[in-house]
Amino acid sequence: FSDWDVLLEKYVNLDTTDGIQLNTVNYGKLQSDPVFSQLLNGLKSFSPSQLLTHEEKLAFWINVYNVFAAKMVIDNYPLESIIDVGSLFKSVWKYKAGVIGGRGYTLHEIEHKILRKMGDPRIHAAIVCASISCPDLSTEVFKPERLNEQLDFQMRGFLANPGKGMRVDSNSKRVFLSSIFDWFKEDFEPLGGVRKFIQSYVSPKDEQVLNNPGLSFSYMKYNWGVNDSSR
Repeated sequence: FSDWDVLLEKYVNLDTTDGIQLNTVNYGKLQSDPVFSQLLNGLKSFSPSQLLTHEEKLAFWINVYNVFAAKMVIDNYPLESIIDVGSLFKSVWKYKAGVIGGRGYTLHEIEHKILRKMGDPRIHAAIVCASISCPDLSTEVFKPERLNEQLDFQMRGFLANPGKGMRVDSNSKRVFLSSIFDWFKEDFEPLGGVRKFIQSYVSPKDEQVLNNPGLSFSYMKYNWGVNDSSR
């Protein structure tokens, strides 16, 4: 994924969109960069059977998801939201997003049939469906040898963002979380549930708030606008 590393460095920048701070992507320029086509062509001939360790598989499929989500935007560029690609009868997640080793994959298959089944809920802070309320797209590829550190970094960064990850109102004893933690709450159950899980990734001050038994939780409205720097 060295090509993806180069592209991330060139086209991903910290920005503010709709009042939310996030890493945006310059899809217009990414679309015309031959390195992106080179990356996609390389994946077409790569066999996932070459991946041996859990870390290799997890890092690979996270990177693939992010590449294919970007490809979905580019294939339909310009657009306001990735979900606009879908129709009444078929969501964007179930369209073929790209090819690996001669086989087509959808974003739904990569997320639900491969990544979620690998048992690490930190993926939800690493895979990015090209939307404003998604976790920030990492500015570096995920690597097997650094994966644990990278996933921790992504989860901490996501929860530290009050615009889309977590916002604490200590006065009203209410915590506002990304809807991701609601949609995928079952993935966090083996680790004690969402509340216990996130305590390891927040500031000491917020951790203290989360220990309050009278705390109530709400979920933020998800902004599906595309994370495009030209918005």
